[in-house]
Amino acid sequence: MNPTTAQVRRFRLRRQFLADRDGDGPVGIARRLLGVQAQVPSAAAQAVASRTATGTADDGAVDAALAAGTLVRTWAARGTLHLLAADQAPALLALLASARSWDKGSWQREFATAEQMRALETAVVEALAGEPLTREELGAALVAHSGHVDLSGALGSGWGTVLKPLAWQGLLCHGPPDGRRVTFTSPARALPGWPGLPDPDTAARTVIPAFLAAHGPATPEAFDAWLLRGGTRKARLRGWFDALVADGTLTRVEVDGETRHARTEDLDDLAAAAPVGLRLLGPFDPYVLGAGTADPDVVPPDRRRDVSRTAGWIAPVVVDDGRVVGTWDLEDGTVSPFDGTLGDLDGERAVWRRVLRRPG
Repeated sequence: MNPTTAQVRRFRLRRQFLADRDGDGPVGIARRLLGVQAQVPSAAAQAVASRTATGTADDGAVDAALAAGTLVRTWAARGTLHLLAADQAPALLALLASARSWDKGSWQREFATAEQMRALETAVVEALAGEPLTREELGAALVAHSGHVDLSGALGSGWGTVLKPLAWQGLLCHGPPDGRRVTFTSPARALPGWPGLPDPDTAARTVIPAFLAAHGPATPEAFDAWLLRGGTRKARLRGWFDALVADGTLTRVEVDGETRHARTEDLDDLAAAAPVGLRLLGPFDPYVLGAGTADPDVVPPDRRRDVSRTAGWIAPVVVDDGRVVGTWDLEDGTVSPFDGTLGDLDGERAVWRRVLRRPG
């Protein structure tokens, strides 16, 4: 089949619980989306609640799942914090770790040497063998266990650049908050039945179809841009997709002359995807981040700066049949259309009054 870009967007909206708001809670939503970006915790809670029929951003559902160990907060796709379904996290982390981005000379010159990273990989296991540690406590423990006093500054950075490779290797994740302070723990301690990371080639057989089930059809390059900003070795990336085509899991489709991949089992749903209409999405919404703001099918190229703003901020947007047609303000509800006027948004405003617990 040769789906149109409109059919692709409609398929994604329905698969991402945005057509009918039929998500079944934070774990199921995170699993379907292959993670919910949580760099801004309130945005993650809004993304979850806005995909349900009754949820609110402050109903405690995300916190309860984190406490139960069915959801985990850790650095994942593109090096950003995500909420991940605990049973899906090992495979996704395995693909991130397989690229070994911290082995690059440019990374080591700026952040930490190969010898220092090896020392930290050993030290973090020892440091997190007990109770969760705050960032300051973890930094001090890693310096003490590794002997690398010169890493104190890098370990204390709020960006967590030196900690991300440890998270990708399944050696640390976020723990329960200590008041307003972030804590860190070991996935093996925080998540019941933590299996460790699988082989990357095995992981790819589950992660790629899971991505395409929500964000497809897509090219291997689009998948890798979402995963690691293009950091996976191209031959390995092509091999993963080719193997899934060969066994029938994936099918190549043409979308406006571009070859993409879809799950074979999704072809009928893709062909039958009906128009969705106007939707209001919150900041850092997974629908926008899955495609990326550089995707001209989703974000008009001349409006990218309206959506992707300074300091990495992804604005709340209005989409019409899946294409971004404006932005809006969560505080006062003001809508800024890109061109002309928009249709009736009363139903969407009601959804967000519920999500944000605001009176009508």
